Amino acid sequence: MKTDKKSILGVTLVEILIGIVISSIMMAAMYASYTAVNNSFQKVTDKAKVSQTGRAVLNMLVRDIRMAGFKYYGDDLKVSDPPILISKTSNKLNDCDKIDIVYGDVEYKPNETDVNKRYTFIRYKVSYYCKPSTVKDKLTNNNIDAFSVFKTKVKWSKQKNTWDNPATDTYPNSSQLDERTYPEQFIEGYVQDMIFNAVDANGNLLKPPPSPTNSNKKKLYDIKTVDIALAVRSKNPFYNDNKKKTIFALTDSSRDLTRFNDRFLRETLTVTAYARNVGLE
Repeated sequence: MKTDKKSILGVTLVEILIGIVISSIMMAAMYASYTAVNNSFQKVTDKAKVSQTGRAVLNMLVRDIRMAGFKYYGDDLKVSDPPILISKTSNKLNDCDKIDIVYGDVEYKPNETDVNKRYTFIRYKVSYYCKPSTVKDKLTNNNIDAFSVFKTKVKWSKQKNTWDNPATDTYPNSSQLDERTYPEQFIEGYVQDMIFNAVDANGNLLKPPPSPTNSNKKKLYDIKTVDIALAVRSKNPFYNDNKKKTIFALTDSSRDLTRFNDRFLRETLTVTAYARNVGLE
């Protein structure tokens, strides 16, 4: 039986072209949807990283501030520095605030027969401060317009009556280097500002922050809380276009950041750290 060739169905060139066009439109729509979802996810991730970075630095600060002024019973070390010393910056474009935190510790030797040598009292000073960031911009290869936060930890020398060099100091009655102290350590490189404010028991801002040489020197042991504001920026561009932004500082309008007109996200995280041991001298 012969088959009529005219009854055999096929696909014409026009139909193929129509199919290609429809497939292209569908692929373009799928790609656009994927790009939108991916960009949205990336922005959420970047925002979470900014918040996580800020919280990590704040957690370190809060933990150390809570130790300020602590010392063991019987500690007779005479240290000249106060438990908390806040140094306010005079140039917000080139620097941020600095905080020094002093607290005590003890080294206990249970096998020591001489009771007077069984306890060795120690005093530490932890400092947080900023320097211009050396992180490179991926596009220009210049340093980004931000700060890096650093931390140091030093130990008081009773013999020298000063703070030891953390790169060379040793354990008490030993020649072994003391690994509990350390020189300058990098903490974070995408910080726009770091602000510390001292507050007394009545909630009053101590301005200027008490120091041994200023008008509030009698209030060195009146600090009950330290308000901290940390402004952090994203590592990657966040907005689609340049956007003028104002980053508000903590109770100080002169520290508001208004010079930025770019695509980066900036957030200010604030926290209050309770200086529970200050004033117990």
